[in-house]
Amino acid sequence: MQTKKNYILIQLLLLLISSFAISQELPERKKLPIKPQQPMDTLQVSIKDSIKIGTARKRDTIKNDSIKNDSVPEKAPVLLDQIKYKSKDYVRISQRTKKIYLYNEAELYYQDTELKSGIIILDYEKNEVYAGRLKDTAGVYSQAPYFKQGDNVVEPDSIRFNFDTEKALIWNSRTEQNGTRIAGELTKKENDSVIFIKNARFTTSKDIDNPEYYFLARRIKLVPNKKIVSGFTNMYIADVPTPIGFPFAYFPLTDDRASGFIFPTFGENSSRGYFFQNGGYYFAVSDYFDLALLGDYYTNGSYAFRAESNYALRYRFRGNLSVRFEALINSQRGFPDYSKSNIYNIRWSHNQDQKANPNARFSASVNLGSSQFYQASINQLNTPNFLNNTLNSSVSYSKTFPEYPSVNVSLTATHSQNTNTESINLTLPTLQASMERIYPFAKREGTKKGIIQNINFQYNLRGENRITTTDSLFFKKEMFDDAKMGMRHSIPINTNFKVFDYFSVSLGGNYDEVWTLRTTNRTDATPDPDNPTEQIDSEKQTINGFDSYRQYNFSASVGTTIYGTFNFGEDKNIQAIRHTLRPSISYSYNPAFDQYYDTYVVDADGGTTEDYTRFEDGLFGSPSRTFASSIGINIANTLEAKVRAKDSTAEKPEKVILLNSFNFSTNYNIAADSLAWSPVRMTGSTQVFNKKLNVNFGATFDPYAIDNNGTRINKFNIDNGGSLFRLTSANMTLNYSFSSKSLEGKGGNNIDNTRSGGRDDDLFGKAQDFSDSSSSFGDDEDDDEEKEDVEAYRAKIPWDLRLAYSMTYANNNRQNEISNNSLMFSGNVELTPQWKVGVSSGYDFKNQGFTYTQLRFERDLKSWRINFNWVPFSTRASWYFFIGIKASVLRDVKWEKRSEPDRRL
Repeated sequence: MQTKKNYILIQLLLLLISSFAISQELPERKKLPIKPQQPMDTLQVSIKDSIKIGTARKRDTIKNDSIKNDSVPEKAPVLLDQIKYKSKDYVRISQRTKKIYLYNEAELYYQDTELKSGIIILDYEKNEVYAGRLKDTAGVYSQAPYFKQGDNVVEPDSIRFNFDTEKALIWNSRTEQNGTRIAGELTKKENDSVIFIKNARFTTSKDIDNPEYYFLARRIKLVPNKKIVSGFTNMYIADVPTPIGFPFAYFPLTDDRASGFIFPTFGENSSRGYFFQNGGYYFAVSDYFDLALLGDYYTNGSYAFRAESNYALRYRFRGNLSVRFEALINSQRGFPDYSKSNIYNIRWSHNQDQKANPNARFSASVNLGSSQFYQASINQLNTPNFLNNTLNSSVSYSKTFPEYPSVNVSLTATHSQNTNTESINLTLPTLQASMERIYPFAKREGTKKGIIQNINFQYNLRGENRITTTDSLFFKKEMFDDAKMGMRHSIPINTNFKVFDYFSVSLGGNYDEVWTLRTTNRTDATPDPDNPTEQIDSEKQTINGFDSYRQYNFSASVGTTIYGTFNFGEDKNIQAIRHTLRPSISYSYNPAFDQYYDTYVVDADGGTTEDYTRFEDGLFGSPSRTFASSIGINIANTLEAKVRAKDSTAEKPEKVILLNSFNFSTNYNIAADSLAWSPVRMTGSTQVFNKKLNVNFGATFDPYAIDNNGTRINKFNIDNGGSLFRLTSANMTLNYSFSSKSLEGKGGNNIDNTRSGGRDDDLFGKAQDFSDSSSSFGDDEDDDEEKEDVEAYRAKIPWDLRLAYSMTYANNNRQNEISNNSLMFSGNVELTPQWKVGVSSGYDFKNQGFTYTQLRFERDLKSWRINFNWVPFSTRASWYFFIGIKASVLRDVKWEKRSEPDRRL
C-alpha cells in the first residue's frame, strides 16, 4: 500500500514539474521530432526544456530470441524533419488528444514550410496543422495566418494543412504570383503544383482588399509560377461589374519570357474602314534573343507587317532589329481619290560591350526605308522623324593591330537619305586604314626637341564605293549604274619647334595619290558630213579602267599666346578679368597640275575650245589646276573673370568664363590677280545663367563691293562709298535647358528620343508608336522609390523646360532681311504625382505663326495609365487616346482611340 502511494506521489511530482516547465517562457524555437509512437500518455522533459516525443522502439529484453532478424522492416517515420515552434503566451501539449496548442504570435517551421498566426493547433498523430486568427472581446480579428511553402506565400483568414499529403484548405486566401495578386473565398491545395480556388479575384493592384479593378472568376486552377486557368470571368472596376467577360481565360505565370499571342487593337478609319492593329505572336526563342511578328489589316485592303527582335549576350553585345512593311490603299477602287502604295522601314541597332574585344569593335545604327514612311505610316505618328528631313545609317567594323607601328583598319557602310528630295547617298563600303605617327629621327620614348626630332609622318588610306540614287531605284540593279569607286593615299609630313621661346612654328606638307577605276573622255565637236550647216556635238564618254593622279602641297604657321589681366582689387565683386589672345599666321602653297588637263572643241564652226580633266567625275574630286599661294590670319580670344565666391568660407575666388571663344579669320591669296582677300568670318560662343544658356553667334564681313547684279567686284567697299567691311550674313542661336531638379542641383531629366530618329530632346515632339505601349510612368506600378508626400508635392511641382531660338540675317545682295527668326520650346509639368502635361511648339516671328505643336497629357491611375496626345492644327492635325493596365501580364487589357491626319491634305 505504501509502495502504491509513493508511486502516485512520484507521478504527481512529474506532472507538476512538466506543467511548470511548459508554463515558463520557452526558448526561441522548440524542436519536435518525428511522429510519437509511445503507447502511454507520458511526457519526457529534457534538461534543455525542449519537448521530445519518443520515436524509437524499446529494445527487446529477451536475449535468446530465436528470430534474430525480423523479416518485416521497421516502418519509417512519416515526418522527415524536426518541427520547430514557439509562441508568445503559452504552448500546451495534450498527450490524450495528440495535439499541441500555440497561442498568440505563434510560429511553426517544418522543412520549407513556414506558418505564423494568432493560434496554431498541431495534430501530430494525423500530421495536420490548423491556423487561425485571434478575436478580442470587441469581436475584432487580428494576427491572420501567414503561410509560406517554398516561394509561394498565402495570407488567409484560416488554414488547414496536412504534412503527409501536403493538401490544404484555405479560407479567404491572398497570394501573389509574378505580380498578379489573387484573393480566393475558398482554396483547395492538392499538392505543390495544383491549387483550386473558388470565387477568386485576381488583379495587379497593390491593395488586394480594395483594388481599383479586378477579375472575378468563379473557379480557378492555379499552377504556381506557370499558369492560371479559369472558367467564366468578368471584370469589375471599383467593385462595379462590367460587361467585359470571358467564358474562359488563360494567364501565364512565369519569371522567364514565354511565347504567346499578342492581342490586337480594333478600330475604324474614315478612309480605310474597320481595322485591327498590332496583333500577332511573340516567340521567346531563347535567353539570347526573341522575335515578335505583328500585323495590321483594314477592310479596304490595306495591311501591314512588322518583325521585331531583341538580342543580347552578356559582356559581348546587345541590339535590336525592326523590319516594317505597309501596303496602303486610300479610299475605294473607282473613286477619284483612290491610290495604292507600298512603304517600308528598317531599323537596326547593335552595340558591342567594351570588354568583349579591346582591339576590335563592331557597331550598327541603321534607319532607312521609304522617304514617305514617317509621313504616311498607318501605325505611328512619329513627329520627330516627320520634321527631321534626313535618315542616316552606319554599320562599321574596326580592328587595331597594336604592334609598333600600330595600324587601325575600319570598314564602314553608310547611308544618308533626304526625305524631301528622296535622294539617297550610299557608301558600300568605305575602307579606311591609318598608321600611327612615326618620328624617324627621335627615340620612341622621351621628349622630342628641335625641328629635326619633331619631324613625323603618317600613312592614311581611304577607299570608297559611293552610290547616288533615288528612292524609286533603291534596292534595284539600276542604282549601281552610276557608282563611283576610288582610293586615296595620303602621307602628311610635319614638324614643329619654338622660336624665341614664345612663338610656335609648324611646317608641313602633304602628298596625295588618287586611284580610280572610271575616267571621262570628251570628243571634239565636228561638222556633220550629211548636213554641213549642222555639227556633231561633243560627247562625254565613260572609260572603265585603272588610272591615277598625284598632287602635293606645303604649309607653315606661326603663332603665340598673349595673356592680359586687369585687376580690380580683392575687395570687389569682380576681382579680375583675364583676356587670352592667340594670334596665328599661316602660309599655304598649292601648285597647279596642268598635266592632267586636256582641251576639246565645243563649237566646230567658231573653233571654241574648253579645258577638261579625265578625272572630273572622280570620287575625290579633280586635280588642282589653280596655283594658290595664300596667307591666312586667325585671331582667337577667350575672356574669363575672377569673382568673389558666394560662399564666405571659400578660400579662393570663383572663375567665370565670359566668352568661350571669339574668333576672327580671313585669307589673302598672293597669286590671285583680283579679289585676293576672302571675307572675314567672325564666330563666338558663351554660356550664361550658370552655364544653362548656350549662346552661339557668327557673322561674315566682305571687304569688296558688289555691282547692281550682286556680283563681287575688284573694288574695296570703302572705296565704293561704303564702310570698311560689308556685313553679308549673321546668325545667332540660343539654347536653354533647365528644370526644377537642376535648380536644386539634382540634375535634369534625361530624355532619349533618338531611337525613333528624332532629336535628343523633344523640341520636335515625342514619337507615338501605336505598336509600343510604353509610358513615361513606367511599365509596372511597383516603383522602388516612393512618391513624395502630397503636401510636400504641392510646394514643389516638378517641371522641365527647353528653349531654342534661331535668327539668321542675309545681306549678300543688299536685301537686308531677316531670313529666319523662330523660337522653339518644349516643357513638361507634373501637376500631381499622377498628372503630367507637356507641350512642344514654337513661334515663327518672320511668318508670324506657330510652328508644329503637340500637347501631351498623361495620368497615372496606379494599376492603369491614361495617355492623350493631340496635334491641334497643321496638316498633321490628329489625336490619340489610350487607357490600359500597366502590368505586362495584363497589357492586352486596353482601349485605344485615335484620329489620324487627313492624308489627302
